[in-house]
Amino acid sequence: MPASEPRLSGAGDSVQLFSSRSDDYARYRPTYPEALFAWLASQCAATDSALDLAAGNGQASLPLTRHFRQVLACDASAEQLAAGDGWAHVQRFVAEAEHLPLRNGLLDLIVVAQALHWFATPAFFDQARQALKPSGLFCAWCYSLLEVSPDVDAIINHLYHETLAGYWPAGRASVDAGYRDIRPPFACIDTPPFALEAQWNLGELLGYLRTWSAVKQWQRQHGRDPIELHEPQILSAWGPPDQRRPVRWPLHFLTGFPNR
Repeated sequence: MPASEPRLSGAGDSVQLFSSRSDDYARYRPTYPEALFAWLASQCAATDSALDLAAGNGQASLPLTRHFRQVLACDASAEQLAAGDGWAHVQRFVAEAEHLPLRNGLLDLIVVAQALHWFATPAFFDQARQALKPSGLFCAWCYSLLEVSPDVDAIINHLYHETLAGYWPAGRASVDAGYRDIRPPFACIDTPPFALEAQWNLGELLGYLRTWSAVKQWQRQHGRDPIELHEPQILSAWGPPDQRRPVRWPLHFLTGFPNR
């Protein structure tokens, strides 16, 4: 799935799904724009402490360390938290979204990068509200299908919507909707139009596609790699395999101050 996959409460067996290939997940996932984290810090009344919830391998945790004095990272998968390098200074712990072992009013910021759709319950939002300071900021975001070029995009859309139909976890629908179907119990503020961007060769693209949860589920059932079925068409549309092409994922946000 072209997203940070389900890792906290409500995800069920998906925790095992993503833990099983944590290293690939860390290697092939795109990075978030630095400008996003600078903007988040600018919206906070203080920058003492931030929590990356459903942190995975720390794709959002590491950028936060450049703007906040203390950064915490929480995930339901210990394997995900152990993957990746260079974030030993981030305080990591295993917990469920609705049961954070944090004192009330501790945090200036909570971010949830591509995982809110697995636990967007009243219990979670109440837990987030309690963990935040009175002026604390909450920001969740998601991204769906990547954009390369019309010919490449058409093949990936067929893979996503046709080949893998029925293999995505139910929460995926919220990502496809850009989180417009989630109604948080606070007023949302406008967020600038950030996007993920990368320059990838064909091997990096195929490695990324193989981290999708539905690809793993399809392969378990059929005993084959569904990416191989589409690889010749993708290669034809891509051009030379070592050619680097721009790849883009628009971000969609739910941002606000739950205690105001």
